Amino acid sequence: MDDEVEVSAMAINVAVPEHLQWTDSRRGEEFLLTTLNVRMLPDGTLAAKAYGRPTDGGRGAYTSFRVPDSPELRALVEAAATRAAQRWSAHRGLA
Repeated sequence: MDDEVEVSAMAINVAVPEHLQWTDSRRGEEFLLTTLNVRMLPDGTLAAKAYGRPTDGGRGAYTSFRVPDSPELRALVEAAATRAAQRWSAHRGLA
């Protein structure tokens, strides 16, 4: 049965610690990026996008941002993926 199930990607959401958060702008609006969405692609590589809230308040649009290539954010993504793999491997089935 396992060979018959196609999993196209697995995704996790990761909180960005306050000291690693950053701002970016889109369409004239500044956002504070506080969350990463990390996907493991079928070939085993990772892809990440950042999300957050407008710095002026409010919810804003669900807009993704590029994750800067920094050693600290790279380490966060890799640690989160490793932790997620541990949790996935220990799943206990549907509740």
